[in-house]
Amino acid sequence: MSGCSGAALKQLASKVTCDTHLVSSFDKSMGEKMWRANALQLASAILAGLIVRIGIYGQRYRHHHFTRFVFLGATTLFLPVVSAVVSMGAGENDYAIGRRDKETGDFNRLIAECDPDVHSILVVVWASLVQIIMINNTSSVVVAVNDREGGSIGPPFELLVQGLWTFYLGITYILPLTPGTGNIIASAFEVLPFSLICTKMVFKYYAFEKARQSFALGRNPHLISGYMKQQSLQETCHHGEPVRREEKRHVEKQPLGHVLKADSWKASHTNGLVTIDRVWRLDTLKPQKDLCFSFALFKLLRCRFARYEVRKNNAGSKDILSFFWSLLQKDGEHNRVFMVISDEISFLNDYYYSSFPIYYSKYWLPILGIFISLLCIACCCVLLITMFVVLVLIKEYHHLPQMDCHTFCIREPLIGDYTGEHYGSWYLDLVPVFLLLVLVMMAEVRDIASYICSNWTKVALICHLVNRASSQHSSLLKKKWIGLLLRCKCRLMKHWDEKIGQCSILEIHPRTGTLTVPLKRLLHLPDQKRKVKVPAAVKVCIMEVLRSSRNGHLSNGAACLSRRGQVGERLLWACNNKSTSHTIITWHIATSILEVRYTHLDSEEQDSSTNYKIAATRLSCYCAYLVTWCPELLPDDDEWSRSLYEDVKKEVERFFNCCAAGGSLTPEARCQQLIELLGANAEHEVLKEGVRLGEQLVELMVVDGEDTAVWKLMAEFWSEMILYVTPSDNQKGHKEAIASGGELITLLWVLLFHAGIVSRPGEDDSTASTSAGAV
Repeated sequence: MSGCSGAALKQLASKVTCDTHLVSSFDKSMGEKMWRANALQLASAILAGLIVRIGIYGQRYRHHHFTRFVFLGATTLFLPVVSAVVSMGAGENDYAIGRRDKETGDFNRLIAECDPDVHSILVVVWASLVQIIMINNTSSVVVAVNDREGGSIGPPFELLVQGLWTFYLGITYILPLTPGTGNIIASAFEVLPFSLICTKMVFKYYAFEKARQSFALGRNPHLISGYMKQQSLQETCHHGEPVRREEKRHVEKQPLGHVLKADSWKASHTNGLVTIDRVWRLDTLKPQKDLCFSFALFKLLRCRFARYEVRKNNAGSKDILSFFWSLLQKDGEHNRVFMVISDEISFLNDYYYSSFPIYYSKYWLPILGIFISLLCIACCCVLLITMFVVLVLIKEYHHLPQMDCHTFCIREPLIGDYTGEHYGSWYLDLVPVFLLLVLVMMAEVRDIASYICSNWTKVALICHLVNRASSQHSSLLKKKWIGLLLRCKCRLMKHWDEKIGQCSILEIHPRTGTLTVPLKRLLHLPDQKRKVKVPAAVKVCIMEVLRSSRNGHLSNGAACLSRRGQVGERLLWACNNKSTSHTIITWHIATSILEVRYTHLDSEEQDSSTNYKIAATRLSCYCAYLVTWCPELLPDDDEWSRSLYEDVKKEVERFFNCCAAGGSLTPEARCQQLIELLGANAEHEVLKEGVRLGEQLVELMVVDGEDTAVWKLMAEFWSEMILYVTPSDNQKGHKEAIASGGELITLLWVLLFHAGIVSRPGEDDSTASTSAGAV
């Protein structure tokens, strides 16, 4: 038998053609595979962008149900998505599919060897960048708190596990490569992001452990509680409550718990302990003194959230209570008081709902954090430059595919020649990676801005200046830079936007876009179009009423009516309801009727009558907003309050839908039409009483000519009412309100706490914590 020559075999092999069904099936499979990988990469980049966007520009929405759902989904799906994408894109992939020809009976096979080349490197970089974004943003909040405040939240260990898994998937591709320049570059692209992940996680773990053990941070409520017990027994006051830098050397154990050593107060100027009196004696810090005061009050507020009883019968308590009331009693200081409380709540929000405060257990940790952020930005710039060089300067890579496959066919008993197929374009890899690099740099820039402009940094700098005040070694240049940092402000760092929600039952002209209301309620999002900035008139009226309530005798509005003699007595019936929500809605309807009658008093503050109207109408709509949106912060049952509002609202809307609004009528005629319409057809008791009260108030204004007096009465009533409903033991509700951006009632709740008012008249406050404590 004669042998076959090589030329003959080659000629036979060249005649072997691949089965069209096999080729079509393989092309379809690879196309779907690359499409899934690219879709997952792009989706992850979009999701990361959403996370960064919320973290930077919408911090108040981080703790709503919708955003929590997004973050939970991102965390849960990340590991399987990374595994799927990296496994599809990393390393060489071998495929074999077969099919028997029905006509000839031959068994045909298609063998493919696919090399992802650059695609696998970019996939690993993509996975690492997503993890860095998750570490930087809200999906990995780290909180070091006292056990009584709730459990501490350490750095998420799963992020480190995910980083190790991604590194393993990537390194299994890099190790088999032939040593050379390409291997070095691939290793750098793999090791560099993984090193950043490890650095950030180690940094977080170290800062968390230091903060958890720190008496100035994690263990501070226990220390302050012990200090207050010590003050109560000794009946002495050091007139210098701690602001910052409570360290282990300042603390000793006693039967009452951890307390500050007596010599720490005497030698505070040499041992680093910063107290309120030391800050107040530094004349160069007049604008920043209130910030330190807010920080000290924040420590006291943490004691309340930790359920420590801060006694009100000790010398230290009386001293702080007197100091706080001296601030409240000053005329024209309403903005200052509100700013002090707002900054205090901002500190509390940062501590419970962000990772930022843990880095202030040591003075050098923020500096290290800035350095790590700068290092991360530099690494991202290197990656961007490398990608740009490859994209622009090396022209032959412009059409580089994501997957390069070499295939050959086997048709028994012959083997065909190799053929090359290309799938995808590496631009589909570049876009997600480029987006993620930009997002990482944005997140790092935000972190640097947070370190530089945050109130935490300012307090640390003020304490540094206080400790160096007696030193002659502080250079003028250093003080100048510190002064610039203290004046630095960033809108992104502001917690409360000084806006209050507004709802109105008698909304004659409903606003457009009503389809968005059910969606916002479903997602528990605030109605932004119904929010207005808190007018100065509101702050002034609240402060005036608060000054008259120093003895703790809060009133549901009856006090201001009693001071008006016969005129007030005619209206007292509307304050005698057992339900606070019933009273609020009754007076809200009456206030709305007055507002229709006096629409010529616009929102610009021109005279006393206008100011009183602004205060009354804004607080009236805010209390109605609380009834329907935040009833858990009010004294009544939340479900009952919300249903009461909805029932009255539906009845009023039914009237407005059946009758014309009377847009061409004068305000006087429109008001009279409204009273007659509702008075004749009202079925709900609250609506009847509200119309009756509104008619009485209109009569006082028109017949007796008491325009200014009535608006002043209404402003006082609503100021008394908002303070009356504020005291509450619902710390969870106020904590959630703080996480969502803050509410005016929460700010007042904190204000009353520091003013020594924690309950309404007749309520048992023996177990309530009071603000009569040192900070």
